[in-house]
Amino acid sequence: MSGEPEDMTDSRDRTTGKRGDPVGAARTAEDGQGDVRELTVESTGGARLHTEIHGRVDGPTVLLAHGWTCNTTFWEPVIRQLAGTHRVVLYDQRGHGRSPATPGSCDTEALADDLCAVLEATTEPGEKVVAGGHSMGAMTLVAAARRQVFRERVSAAMLCSTGMERLLHEARVAPIRSVKLRYRVQKLVFTAALPLGPVTPLGKRVLAHSTLGAGASAALRTQVAEMVHACPRKVRAEWAGVLSTLALADRLADLTVPTAVVHGDADRLTPPVLAHRMVQGLPALTELHMLPGLGHMTPLEDPAVVAQVLRELGPAGRAAAPEAAPETDQAPAQGTDPQPAQETA
Repeated sequence: MSGEPEDMTDSRDRTTGKRGDPVGAARTAEDGQGDVRELTVESTGGARLHTEIHGRVDGPTVLLAHGWTCNTTFWEPVIRQLAGTHRVVLYDQRGHGRSPATPGSCDTEALADDLCAVLEATTEPGEKVVAGGHSMGAMTLVAAARRQVFRERVSAAMLCSTGMERLLHEARVAPIRSVKLRYRVQKLVFTAALPLGPVTPLGKRVLAHSTLGAGASAALRTQVAEMVHACPRKVRAEWAGVLSTLALADRLADLTVPTAVVHGDADRLTPPVLAHRMVQGLPALTELHMLPGLGHMTPLEDPAVVAQVLRELGPAGRAAAPEAAPETDQAPAQGTDPQPAQETA
């Protein structure tokens, strides 16, 4: 695995994205936070991952992994919150955005391979980073948690709008009361490789229903629709197949670093029951942030809260944090999975 500057392939052996090293391709950030350093990171199965480094070269590093059918632009509102004080590393998951597809090599181990490859290419041994993932990106962190480079370089984690198993069983996208029928319809729709076609008003309404809270702006609805439509249909279908059989709940125990969970209470794609179930398996949960009225795209819907969670997971934030409240034996509300004591709205 290696990192090479984009458009400067002759410098492969001497140029990486590590702190202070030159990275060949640079552009001015659209968020107004200076230059963006870009490189291509090689991973398993022939993956070539488009990787970006934003913000302060001398700031603490935050590494971000996006979710299914998204790309690096997904994180732009969060980057705007962090780039003035942090060094922010992000990358396109294989087949998404500017990372070419690798047909036949998509699974949770590939997700872990890619995250670790980016870690190795953009950080030094002994350097500690806060890692944040949204949806499939959060699954990526859990899949990678037992890897040596993750254990050595990740000091804290944020799992955002995600689940670790039974995703299609719990999803509430299709308005069907029968659990079995809803599961079958959702699996058929999500794993289909049919083209989505151009973005239309109807398509935006459907995607907003699936992914956003009721208060999302028209501009945000358009942004989400354009991003999802930009994902190649075969990539969308192949990764949906991986997610449809996801079974990472037993790997939560590997995530031993301080971990915050962020979730929207109106999330239909990964409903809150998945967050409540997930936190029971986290050995170092710091807090469950349940955000009222928000859907699945929490970093787009409330980037300020997501950025603040990431800040608080850094060394300065953890040093200033009060001691976590003790767990209680209070019974959960009827019809819900057990919930931790440390939940905030």
